[in-house]
Amino acid sequence: MAISERTIKNKRNGSGELTGKPGTVYDVNIKYKSNGQQKTYTRKGFRTKKEALHHEAEMKQKLTNASYTPPAAAQRKEPVSVYMTDWLARHGSANLRPSTQASYQSHMRNHIFPYIGDVPLSQLTPAMLDDMYQALAEKGLSPSSVKYAHRIMGVALEHARKYHYIESNPARDTITKFGPQGKTPDPYTVDQMRCLLVNVMGTQWEMMIVLGGLYGLRLSEIIGLRWRNVNLTDRYFAVVEQLPFKIPAAAKEVSVMAPVKSSERTLPITDYVLPYFQRHLQLQNEQKKLLEMSGGTYYDNDLVVAKPDGAPERRDRISTNFGQLLRHMGMPHMRFHDTRHSAATNMHELTGDFYTVGQILGHSLKGIGIQLNMSNNLEAVTAQYVDVRMERKLFVLNTYHKAVLGE
Repeated sequence: MAISERTIKNKRNGSGELTGKPGTVYDVNIKYKSNGQQKTYTRKGFRTKKEALHHEAEMKQKLTNASYTPPAAAQRKEPVSVYMTDWLARHGSANLRPSTQASYQSHMRNHIFPYIGDVPLSQLTPAMLDDMYQALAEKGLSPSSVKYAHRIMGVALEHARKYHYIESNPARDTITKFGPQGKTPDPYTVDQMRCLLVNVMGTQWEMMIVLGGLYGLRLSEIIGLRWRNVNLTDRYFAVVEQLPFKIPAAAKEVSVMAPVKSSERTLPITDYVLPYFQRHLQLQNEQKKLLEMSGGTYYDNDLVVAKPDGAPERRDRISTNFGQLLRHMGMPHMRFHDTRHSAATNMHELTGDFYTVGQILGHSLKGIGIQLNMSNNLEAVTAQYVDVRMERKLFVLNTYHKAVLGE
């Protein structure tokens, strides 16, 4: 008989939790032939006979299909935590940025494994995931963080399905309705960006705001920009590298940079921002001279944005302190990354040159379209373009920089 029943001392309820009470469970055992060989498919522990019969009928249909590959027995028995940890190590290093991989790892450890980490992979159900999402929300996790947990589970379990570790992806069948996500702060207008620059003039923030708010560089690109990639004579700089994600908090020297997230690009230095570069370079030279005269050590990492002793800035410290800076100035809240959004929005509104703005920011056409809330079906419209000349980049940047910095 394909369905057999047995009594166990500790039965699980509908959420997969052990009840501490004995009960009857049902096992499915199916004999079938594959490539001329006699094989047996087994799945144990169904709570009701109806569930076992339903699974038996479904599997008989699949096992008679010559192209079907049954789940691997060893991986099916693995706890969710073991599978996901191994999955992230293999998948993450090849497909995720280091910062994203670290974020997945932290979310799994803190918000996923405490609830379903010990559940065998083959026994994970949509109901268990829904219960986990509810528990996370009741614990006080934001809707966006709960949805992030769902996103991680969806990707990880879909890979398990494709590897034939499980029959189906439980994350596809959850019924949780995720609440409204946190609203992204509105980008700063030209007037607000001008006000911000006025307030940070002559401070450590000045060059960071110029590069983030007037050029749209990512934070990692800003703190990884080196003077060797800046040409003040011919007035351009190249965005070809960024500060590595995992460097020790107390690091003083950086020997190897990481590649940029998207495309490398060369950007013109306009007449309006040239004085900022020149003044900042002079300031760094004076800092180095005074520090060495006082017997201190200057760490010459060649960084445009660095601490007074030349050591690299920490991105987490910048992000935290930027929020405090805006509060002290009485300006609307936004993340430092939103200075990039502000640059994109303002350049587009002033020039309407969607394609050039995307090239300045190092975005794909789809990426810049999503950021500006525009259609991302742009291949036909922009197929005629092969590259954006420096002259066009200069025009767009000049228009924006003139609007912010004036004559």
